[in-house]
Amino acid sequence: MGIMDGVRDARPAAVAGAGAPPLRLADDWERLAYLREVCELLWPPTTEMTLHGGPRGGAGRPWVLGSAAKPEGRDFVLIPGVRHPRLLVPASPRAAAAALRQYGQPRSWPARMGVAAFALGLATGLGGTLLGVRVRVTAPPEAESIESYLRSVISPEIRVSIRLGPARANRKPVLQLHTTAGQPAGFVKVGFNALTRDLVRAESDSLTFLERVGLDGISVPRVLHHGQWHGMDVLVLSALPVWQRRRAFPAAQLSAAMDTVARVGGLQQGAPASEAYLQQFRDRLAAADPGPERSALLQAVDTLAATGLAASLTFGAWHGDWSPWNMASTTSGLLVWDWERFAPGVPRGFDALHYWLQSEVGPQHRDPLAAATDCVEHAAGLLAPFGIDPARARLTAALYLADVATRYLVDRQAQAGAPLGAPGTWLIPALVGEVAQYRTQQNGKH
Repeated sequence: MGIMDGVRDARPAAVAGAGAPPLRLADDWERLAYLREVCELLWPPTTEMTLHGGPRGGAGRPWVLGSAAKPEGRDFVLIPGVRHPRLLVPASPRAAAAALRQYGQPRSWPARMGVAAFALGLATGLGGTLLGVRVRVTAPPEAESIESYLRSVISPEIRVSIRLGPARANRKPVLQLHTTAGQPAGFVKVGFNALTRDLVRAESDSLTFLERVGLDGISVPRVLHHGQWHGMDVLVLSALPVWQRRRAFPAAQLSAAMDTVARVGGLQQGAPASEAYLQQFRDRLAAADPGPERSALLQAVDTLAATGLAASLTFGAWHGDWSPWNMASTTSGLLVWDWERFAPGVPRGFDALHYWLQSEVGPQHRDPLAAATDCVEHAAGLLAPFGIDPARARLTAALYLADVATRYLVDRQAQAGAPLGAPGTWLIPALVGEVAQYRTQQNGKH
């Protein structure tokens, strides 16, 4: 069996079409189904939840998730609505406005202005008519829920909102906390299965470590609480001021910030550092399901390792998922969040490559395989700020593609329905194409 057997042919037509926008309808209804799962996790089984209102704003038929006894009701609202659900917020104009300000997700200027205008309307009471699609939660007064738990460990004055993200193996309940007065009070991540519990614990450890050592010029969340509730890990983090005015962040400053992270814990170079990384990579890959993708990755990395060039790379730490949507440049400085993939001992420059590739396949909806191939081609320019020469830059990019592909395989992102979750359709073919050149060079020496 060749290295590409069973890999390239698995590429679906939806991925092959360059520039094709994703189908929104399936994703939006999937988020509603996910909302149901989250509510069942975070509220007791004696709770009844009904969805009132529909795509046209009518009362509709209630969406019943359970049965209640001695009910005590709470109303939440889906924002922006049932067609494109993104947030579930308390049905209070002040609380809803606070949740929107804390959301901080829109990156374009028009989108941010729209969110700001919507939040202002809610806060002033002018936007009440927009709160049309409601989720009513009724439960016995003594019932224990994630809200009652958080009030006991954080403050009795907090209110809870829930973010609804797209399908991913690592998707977990993410809650926003704000006070009854509308002030941001933090974020909560809930690890409910083996993968998400490990990620929540990893982020808690990483942020505790980063708070101790410090990151010059970078603000990260602080751990306010980490505990267990009903068999789930609950991590409460401080809120970063994502609502502040954004400012331009030059590419040179971004590279410098990434290098600051790389230097946390020190930089290493030489055979021991490269051998440690390659062994750790193989150990991770062993946890993936057997198949052509795993075999292709192992063959590719073995070929790269045989060149001996990895021993000349510099190894340090990386954020692990540094993307435009996990950072903000504001008037108070650079904010970076989602540190659950932070890890030491990887080739220096991984964060820069990840940021570029995610930017290409994210908002721009480029053909993923072309973008992954270009990641290697552009590596020399992307890694020049780190003092990495072109040959080592290409090797670093090849190892980066292998590293992220391994993550997707081990996490089983494709089975979870994640967009671009199948590395055999884009990351692995790009890697194999680059590795073929190393193999040709090796054969030419014999």
